[in-house]
Amino acid sequence: MCVRRIVLLLALIIPCQAWAQFQGNERPAGDSTLVLSLDDAIKIALSENTSVKVADMEIQRVKYAQKGSYGALFPQINASGMYSYAIQKQKVYFGSDDESGSGSGGGMAGMMASLMEPIMYYIDQLYQATGTPFIPYVPPTPDPQEEGSGDGAIEMGRRNQVTLGLSATMPVINFQLWESLRLTGDQVEQAVEKARESRLGTVASVKQAFFAVLMAKASYDVYNAVYENAVQNYKFTESRYNVQKASEMDLARAKSSLAAAIPNVYNAENAIYLSLWQLKAVMGIDLDRPVDVSGKLEDYAERMFYDFNEGTEASLDRNSQMRQLAQQAEMLAKQIRMQQYAYIPTLSMQLSYNYYTQSDKFNLSQWKWLPSSTMVFNLSIPIFSGGQRYHTIKQTRVQASELELQRENTERQLRIGIRQNLSTMETAMKTYDAAKSALVSAEKAYDIASRSYQLGKSTFTDLNNTELTLTQARMQAVQAIYNFVVAKASLEQTLGYDFTE
Repeated sequence: MCVRRIVLLLALIIPCQAWAQFQGNERPAGDSTLVLSLDDAIKIALSENTSVKVADMEIQRVKYAQKGSYGALFPQINASGMYSYAIQKQKVYFGSDDESGSGSGGGMAGMMASLMEPIMYYIDQLYQATGTPFIPYVPPTPDPQEEGSGDGAIEMGRRNQVTLGLSATMPVINFQLWESLRLTGDQVEQAVEKARESRLGTVASVKQAFFAVLMAKASYDVYNAVYENAVQNYKFTESRYNVQKASEMDLARAKSSLAAAIPNVYNAENAIYLSLWQLKAVMGIDLDRPVDVSGKLEDYAERMFYDFNEGTEASLDRNSQMRQLAQQAEMLAKQIRMQQYAYIPTLSMQLSYNYYTQSDKFNLSQWKWLPSSTMVFNLSIPIFSGGQRYHTIKQTRVQASELELQRENTERQLRIGIRQNLSTMETAMKTYDAAKSALVSAEKAYDIASRSYQLGKSTFTDLNNTELTLTQARMQAVQAIYNFVVAKASLEQTLGYDFTE
């Protein structure tokens, strides 16, 4: 008897302490628990959720890439410097291969002699006319060391050569480049749409997690009510048993009903903690931070209304997936045009300015720097590439056809999802109406059965049956509300509605 009373005392104290944690929004002074409404949870998630932050960073990354791509329109300025040392100088030859490499008949001397022969002949004629003998100048025999190993070759250039330059290149006419810049703008728009999709998904996830907490609390309230009834019934049955007005079987049934109600309370309490952790994870806040939600699931029963005819014909213009597919189709069309522009000639301009010097001695102070500058217009006309450009265009057109089929299938799946959500919402509305009527009858039946049992006109089994019916009616009512709000959140995500709408 003592052990039984201890077990009963623990059964009374522990669930009641847990039940007190989830009742009402009033909390003791100094409690740091953050109580959130649905709008508060969504706002925090939109600023703290990891996927939203990554999506926003992706927008910045694509914008930087776009700004960088515009740099191709501006001159590309580069500085260069070169130093070279001639280990062996380059040699050049003058005259034909059959001439001798030495003396006056070949090499440099032979070439000069052949060039001077008509001039010398003319001078000789002038001297003969005056009667003065003409003595022609005979050039000295070239030194083999100076002429280049005695083979008639002459070394060219200096040992040290330094060149410093500055060049600027920019496109003048390049249709393919201009079209690629338009593609970068579309990439920014697609990144923005992906960020919007991330926000819509985050809002839907927060709503579902928030409603899951309310559903867990509603279930807890139902099972806690069952537990309290079981405690009262046990006390009443035990008092009747002590005065020998109730059988031992009734007492055993009351005890088993109380024991069976306790695990349901603990499971419902654990479901609240798990759903709160899920909500905090979706919101992107610390899991150890104490958080609670305000309101009850029954508060959303007044919002269980929707125009199903309008929903069936709802437009998918705001759906993020459809928008991204449309953007991808437009990008593929521009990509095809860019590939077609590869057949068009391109014109670019290059301006260079160089300083160079040469010297056999490595003496910087005596080097003479000479400037040079050039302007070049480069016209590139594509003629033949082995069919590479042609097949690239064909490949992109096949991708465009695949994307169109994917768009049709995606739209079909979204339409199915819309109909499923609408069907779930309609069923939930009907279920809730039926559950409300059943709940009124079940509560009345339980009150009658409870009074009858206290008066000894009905058995404990009758009381348990009516309580089971009451519990099922309560659970059906809150489950119908939960199904409706979750399906509506999924529908709003599919239709692309922002949480403020």
